[in-house]
Amino acid sequence: MIKKISLVLLLSFAGVSAFAQNWAGGVDDDPIHFGFMFQYISSEYKIQKKADWRNPYPNPDVPGSNVTNGLNAISSPPTPGFGLGFVVNFRLSEHADIRLTPGLGFTDRVLDYQFIPPESDVIVDPVTGIYLTQPPTSKKVQATMVDVPVGLKLKSDRRNNFRAYLLLGAKYSRDIISKKKIDDSGNSLLEKYVKNQRNILSYEAGVGFDLYFEYFKLSPELKFSQSYNNVLKPEDHPFSAPLDKLFLRNVQFSLFFE
Repeated sequence: MIKKISLVLLLSFAGVSAFAQNWAGGVDDDPIHFGFMFQYISSEYKIQKKADWRNPYPNPDVPGSNVTNGLNAISSPPTPGFGLGFVVNFRLSEHADIRLTPGLGFTDRVLDYQFIPPESDVIVDPVTGIYLTQPPTSKKVQATMVDVPVGLKLKSDRRNNFRAYLLLGAKYSRDIISKKKIDDSGNSLLEKYVKNQRNILSYEAGVGFDLYFEYFKLSPELKFSQSYNNVLKPEDHPFSAPLDKLFLRNVQFSLFFE
Protein backbone atom coordinates (compact mmCIF):
# COMPACT_ATOMS: atom_id res chain seq x y z
CA MET A 1 0.00 0.00 0.00
CA ILE A 2 2.77 2.45 1.01
CA LYS A 3 4.64 1.79 -2.25
CA LYS A 4 1.53 2.54 -4.31
CA ILE A 5 0.86 5.76 -2.40
CA SER A 6 4.49 6.86 -2.81
CA LEU A 7 4.27 6.24 -6.55
CA VAL A 8 1.10 8.34 -6.83
CA LEU A 9 2.75 11.21 -4.94
CA LEU A 10 5.90 11.00 -7.07
CA LEU A 11 4.01 11.02 -10.37
CA SER A 12 1.76 13.86 -9.24
CA PHE A 13 4.72 15.96 -8.15
CA ALA A 14 6.58 15.27 -11.40
CA GLY A 15 3.56 16.27 -13.47
CA VAL A 16 3.01 19.53 -11.63
CA SER A 17 6.69 20.49 -11.59
CA ALA A 18 6.80 20.28 -15.37
CA PHE A 19 4.85 23.55 -15.65
CA ALA A 20 6.50 26.91 -15.08
CA GLN A 21 3.32 28.91 -14.39
CA ASN A 22 2.19 29.51 -10.81
CA TRP A 23 -1.30 28.11 -11.16
CA ALA A 24 -4.29 28.13 -8.78
CA GLY A 25 -2.63 30.74 -6.61
CA GLY A 26 -5.82 32.60 -5.74
CA VAL A 27 -7.28 29.76 -3.71
CA ASP A 28 -4.57 30.16 -1.04
CA ASP A 29 -5.24 33.89 -0.70
CA ASP A 30 -8.98 33.56 -0.03
CA PRO A 31 -9.95 33.92 3.65
CA ILE A 32 -12.19 30.86 3.20
CA HIS A 33 -12.49 28.35 0.37
CA PHE A 34 -14.16 24.99 -0.22
CA GLY A 35 -13.46 21.66 -1.88
CA PHE A 36 -14.19 17.94 -1.78
CA MET A 37 -12.25 14.78 -1.03
CA PHE A 38 -12.00 11.02 -1.63
CA GLN A 39 -10.36 8.65 0.86
CA TYR A 40 -8.91 5.18 1.10
CA ILE A 41 -9.12 4.04 4.74
CA SER A 42 -7.30 1.18 6.46
CA SER A 43 -8.78 0.37 9.90
CA GLU A 44 -7.66 -1.83 12.78
CA TYR A 45 -7.83 -2.05 16.57
CA LYS A 46 -5.17 -1.62 19.20
CA ILE A 47 -6.20 -4.40 21.60
CA GLN A 48 -5.83 -4.49 25.38
CA LYS A 49 -6.80 -7.88 26.83
CA LYS A 50 -7.97 -8.84 30.31
CA ALA A 51 -5.59 -10.73 32.61
CA ASP A 52 -7.58 -13.97 32.18
CA TRP A 53 -8.23 -13.56 28.45
CA ARG A 54 -6.87 -17.05 27.61
CA ASN A 55 -9.43 -18.86 29.77
CA PRO A 56 -12.25 -20.87 28.14
CA TYR A 57 -15.67 -19.25 28.24
CA PRO A 58 -17.92 -21.22 30.63
CA ASN A 59 -21.29 -22.55 29.54
CA PRO A 60 -23.93 -20.82 31.71
CA ASP A 61 -26.47 -23.59 31.05
CA VAL A 62 -24.24 -26.60 31.83
CA PRO A 63 -22.06 -26.14 34.93
CA GLY A 64 -18.56 -27.53 34.54
CA SER A 65 -18.53 -27.28 30.74
CA ASN A 66 -17.29 -24.58 28.38
CA VAL A 67 -18.69 -22.89 25.29
CA THR A 68 -15.19 -22.39 23.84
CA ASN A 69 -11.68 -23.68 24.40
CA GLY A 70 -8.92 -21.40 25.61
CA LEU A 71 -7.42 -18.71 23.41
CA ASN A 72 -3.96 -18.59 21.85
CA ALA A 73 -4.23 -15.12 20.33
CA ILE A 74 -6.52 -12.20 19.49
CA SER A 75 -5.52 -9.90 16.64
CA SER A 76 -6.96 -7.21 14.39
CA PRO A 77 -5.73 -7.29 10.78
CA PRO A 78 -6.04 -4.04 8.79
CA THR A 79 -9.19 -3.89 6.68
CA PRO A 80 -9.86 -1.53 3.76
CA GLY A 81 -12.64 1.03 3.49
CA PHE A 82 -13.42 4.26 1.70
CA GLY A 83 -14.81 7.69 2.41
CA LEU A 84 -15.85 10.95 0.81
CA GLY A 85 -16.56 14.42 2.08
CA PHE A 86 -16.03 18.17 1.88
CA VAL A 87 -13.32 20.67 2.74
CA VAL A 88 -13.76 24.05 4.43
CA ASN A 89 -10.42 25.87 4.68
CA PHE A 90 -9.91 29.01 6.82
CA ARG A 91 -6.76 30.98 6.07
CA LEU A 92 -4.80 32.13 9.13
CA SER A 93 -1.58 33.27 7.44
CA GLU A 94 0.72 32.47 4.53
CA HIS A 95 1.87 29.32 6.31
CA ALA A 96 -1.10 28.21 8.42
CA ASP A 97 -4.73 27.23 7.86
CA ILE A 98 -7.57 25.76 9.90
CA ARG A 99 -9.30 22.92 8.03
CA LEU A 100 -12.70 21.37 8.61
CA THR A 101 -13.16 18.16 6.58
CA PRO A 102 -16.50 16.50 7.41
CA GLY A 103 -17.08 13.21 5.65
CA LEU A 104 -18.76 9.84 5.54
CA GLY A 105 -16.61 6.72 5.99
CA PHE A 106 -17.47 3.07 5.32
CA THR A 107 -14.97 1.10 7.39
CA ASP A 108 -15.56 -2.42 8.61
CA ARG A 109 -13.09 -3.80 11.19
CA VAL A 110 -12.12 -7.38 12.01
CA LEU A 111 -11.12 -9.24 15.18
CA ASP A 112 -9.49 -12.68 14.76
CA TYR A 113 -9.69 -15.20 17.63
CA GLN A 114 -7.27 -18.13 17.59
CA PHE A 115 -8.83 -20.78 19.83
CA ILE A 116 -6.90 -23.79 21.11
CA PRO A 117 -8.34 -26.78 19.20
CA PRO A 118 -9.52 -29.86 21.11
CA GLU A 119 -7.07 -32.77 21.04
CA SER A 120 -9.22 -34.64 18.54
CA ASP A 121 -8.88 -31.74 16.09
CA VAL A 122 -5.12 -31.19 16.43
CA ILE A 123 -3.46 -31.48 13.04
CA VAL A 124 0.20 -32.48 12.72
CA ASP A 125 2.22 -32.08 9.53
CA PRO A 126 3.24 -35.67 8.63
CA VAL A 127 6.58 -34.51 7.21
CA THR A 128 7.80 -31.95 9.75
CA GLY A 129 5.83 -33.08 12.81
CA ILE A 130 4.83 -29.44 13.45
CA TYR A 131 1.40 -28.69 14.90
CA LEU A 132 -0.71 -26.83 12.37
CA THR A 133 -2.95 -24.02 13.62
CA GLN A 134 -6.58 -23.91 12.65
CA PRO A 135 -8.01 -20.86 10.84
CA PRO A 136 -9.02 -18.13 13.32
CA THR A 137 -12.62 -17.29 14.11
CA SER A 138 -13.23 -13.82 12.67
CA LYS A 139 -15.72 -11.27 13.93
CA LYS A 140 -16.51 -8.34 11.67
CA VAL A 141 -17.50 -5.04 13.25
CA GLN A 142 -19.54 -3.11 10.70
CA ALA A 143 -19.46 0.69 10.83
CA THR A 144 -20.66 3.69 8.87
CA MET A 145 -19.00 6.75 10.37
CA VAL A 146 -19.84 10.44 10.15
CA ASP A 147 -16.46 12.09 10.76
CA VAL A 148 -15.87 15.74 11.68
CA PRO A 149 -12.10 16.38 11.76
CA VAL A 150 -10.63 19.79 12.62
CA GLY A 151 -6.96 20.31 11.88
CA LEU A 152 -4.19 22.89 11.89
CA LYS A 153 -2.38 22.86 8.53
CA LEU A 154 1.23 24.12 8.68
CA LYS A 155 2.54 24.90 5.18
CA SER A 156 6.00 25.33 3.72
CA ASP A 157 6.91 28.06 1.25
CA ARG A 158 5.50 27.52 -2.21
CA ARG A 159 7.96 26.41 -4.90
CA ASN A 160 6.41 26.96 -8.33
CA ASN A 161 3.40 24.59 -8.21
CA PHE A 162 4.36 22.60 -5.13
CA ARG A 163 4.03 23.06 -1.39
CA ALA A 164 4.42 20.55 1.48
CA TYR A 165 2.47 20.64 4.72
CA LEU A 166 1.95 18.97 8.11
CA LEU A 167 -1.44 18.46 9.72
CA LEU A 168 -2.30 18.12 13.42
CA GLY A 169 -5.81 17.88 14.77
CA ALA A 170 -8.69 16.02 16.38
CA LYS A 171 -11.77 14.22 15.09
CA TYR A 172 -15.26 13.49 16.38
CA SER A 173 -16.93 10.44 14.84
CA ARG A 174 -20.40 8.96 15.20
CA ASP A 175 -21.43 5.52 14.02
CA ILE A 176 -24.76 5.74 12.21
CA ILE A 177 -25.15 2.07 11.29
CA SER A 178 -28.69 0.77 11.77
CA LYS A 179 -29.34 -0.90 15.13
CA LYS A 180 -31.05 -3.74 13.25
CA LYS A 181 -27.71 -4.73 11.68
CA ILE A 182 -26.10 -5.25 15.10
CA ASP A 183 -29.09 -6.72 16.93
CA ASP A 184 -27.93 -10.14 18.15
CA SER A 185 -30.41 -10.58 20.98
CA GLY A 186 -31.72 -13.81 19.44
CA ASN A 187 -28.30 -15.24 18.56
CA SER A 188 -26.46 -18.02 20.34
CA LEU A 189 -23.29 -17.21 22.32
CA LEU A 190 -21.06 -18.22 19.39
CA GLU A 191 -23.01 -15.93 17.03
CA LYS A 192 -22.76 -12.76 19.11
CA TYR A 193 -21.24 -9.56 17.66
CA VAL A 194 -18.51 -7.38 19.11
CA LYS A 195 -19.99 -3.89 19.41
CA ASN A 196 -18.45 -0.42 19.54
CA GLN A 197 -19.44 2.83 21.19
CA ARG A 198 -21.32 5.12 18.81
CA ASN A 199 -19.35 8.29 19.69
CA ILE A 200 -15.57 8.35 19.24
CA LEU A 201 -12.93 11.05 19.76
CA SER A 202 -9.57 10.69 18.02
CA TYR A 203 -6.31 12.57 17.54
CA GLU A 204 -4.78 12.89 14.08
CA ALA A 205 -1.45 13.67 12.44
CA GLY A 206 -0.58 13.73 8.76
CA VAL A 207 1.60 14.94 5.93
CA GLY A 208 0.64 16.07 2.46
CA PHE A 209 1.45 18.12 -0.63
CA ASP A 210 -0.39 20.95 -2.38
CA LEU A 211 -0.07 20.48 -6.14
CA TYR A 212 -1.29 23.45 -8.21
CA PHE A 213 -2.99 23.03 -11.55
CA GLU A 214 -4.49 25.65 -13.84
CA TYR A 215 -7.99 25.67 -12.38
CA PHE A 216 -7.71 23.78 -9.09
CA LYS A 217 -5.39 22.53 -6.36
CA LEU A 218 -4.87 18.80 -5.72
CA SER A 219 -3.61 17.70 -2.29
CA PRO A 220 -2.61 14.06 -1.70
CA GLU A 221 -2.47 13.44 2.06
CA LEU A 222 -1.46 10.55 4.31
CA LYS A 223 -2.90 10.71 7.83
CA PHE A 224 -2.88 8.55 10.98
CA SER A 225 -5.56 8.67 13.67
CA GLN A 226 -6.22 6.82 16.92
CA SER A 227 -9.13 7.11 19.32
CA TYR A 228 -8.59 8.78 22.70
CA ASN A 229 -11.29 6.68 24.30
CA ASN A 230 -11.98 2.96 24.58
CA VAL A 231 -14.42 2.13 21.77
CA LEU A 232 -15.43 -1.31 23.08
CA LYS A 233 -19.01 -1.74 24.27
CA PRO A 234 -18.47 -4.51 26.86
CA GLU A 235 -20.81 -7.49 26.84
CA ASP A 236 -20.78 -10.95 28.41
CA HIS A 237 -20.11 -13.41 25.60
CA PRO A 238 -17.06 -15.36 24.32
CA PHE A 239 -15.83 -12.65 21.93
CA SER A 240 -16.23 -9.57 24.12
CA ALA A 241 -15.38 -11.03 27.55
CA PRO A 242 -11.60 -11.49 26.87
CA LEU A 243 -11.25 -7.84 25.79
CA ASP A 244 -10.46 -5.04 28.22
CA LYS A 245 -10.20 -2.12 25.78
CA LEU A 246 -10.20 -1.45 22.04
CA PHE A 247 -8.68 1.67 20.50
CA LEU A 248 -9.55 2.40 16.88
CA ARG A 249 -6.67 3.13 14.49
CA ASN A 250 -7.05 4.47 10.97
CA VAL A 251 -4.55 5.17 8.20
CA GLN A 252 -6.12 7.38 5.54
CA PHE A 253 -4.88 8.29 2.08
CA SER A 254 -6.93 11.24 0.81
CA LEU A 255 -7.15 13.27 -2.38
CA PHE A 256 -8.42 16.82 -1.83
CA PHE A 257 -9.66 18.98 -4.72
CA GLU A 258 -9.91 22.72 -3.95
